[in-house]
Amino acid sequence: MPNPPPLLGLARFIDACNALFGKACAWLTLFLVIGTAIVVVLRYGFGIGATALQEAVLYAHALVFMGAAAWVQQRNGHVRVDIFFQKFSGRRQALVEILGTLLFLLPVALFLGWASWDYVSNSWATREASGESGGLKFVYLQKSIILVLVVSLALQGVSNLIKALYVISGRLPAPEVKHG
Repeated sequence: MPNPPPLLGLARFIDACNALFGKACAWLTLFLVIGTAIVVVLRYGFGIGATALQEAVLYAHALVFMGAAAWVQQRNGHVRVDIFFQKFSGRRQALVEILGTLLFLLPVALFLGWASWDYVSNSWATREASGESGGLKFVYLQKSIILVLVVSLALQGVSNLIKALYVISGRLPAPEVKHG
């Protein structure tokens, strides 16, 4: 499709951004393995504590799961109990996607954003730092990952809604559901 309609173009842009960010976060798993191995070797091999590295591994762990959540949603990698869904037509699957997004995904994402806003903003206001000696000085950045989750999931929900509406209207073919 050379010139997609504006809304479909927006959905594809959101998908591209979430995919890029999700893939970048997925690469942090390499750092998780290497960083954890270094912390263990330093601690048990040499009796040296590496608090900053240990905290950096925790920050990366949060980014892997919360930063890549929208990408997983986009790729249908989330848990779905699809006893009936797999047998539905493409339009009916799109309808389920719309209802699930409007009734569950967006309300939960918005509630999480609302509930965590003060928690994150208070951390930023005080430039919260680690309470550990030798710890990282930017706990407020780690707490901000919650809002990254909220924004990316909400945007992915909007993208999913747009694509599902195009499927229902017959202007976009229904995606194949892959199992296994």
